[in-house]
Amino acid sequence: MTKTRKVASVRKQRVGVPEAAVNAIFSAYPNPVRAKLLALRRLILDTARTTEGVGALEETLKWGQPSYLTTESKSGSTVRIDQVKAEAGHYAVYFHCQTDLVETFRELYPELRYGGNRSILLDAGDKLPEAALRHCVALALTYHARKRKER
Repeated sequence: MTKTRKVASVRKQRVGVPEAAVNAIFSAYPNPVRAKLLALRRLILDTARTTEGVGALEETLKWGQPSYLTTESKSGSTVRIDQVKAEAGHYAVYFHCQTDLVETFRELYPELRYGGNRSILLDAGDKLPEAALRHCVALALTYHARKRKER
């Protein structure tokens, strides 16, 4: 029997994607990218836990990437994380490209590096820009809730 677990009412596994599959993806990343992605995972889960209206996140795999969905509250857009395969030692936070999220992030945080309209690019050798990322992740996890209010 495959086990899934809920951690601090923040993380749930998608049916059909066992926790072991997600953990295997993290284990396959090279260091120090793995350490940075695990820190980013904690940041996403903590941001969800402390952001009003988000509720429990579902951790799953989309396109082979660790992905975080607001399936319980339907408050936000999916957030994915992965290494940047074309650039050794780099990783990224990916957002839905048909939203205005990355455009908003560019206005708020011009000092960050972006990949088109879909990602924030990070270097494993640099310190995690925690405050900026927390804000960006919170905006993504509440994207649909804000859009519903605007209607």
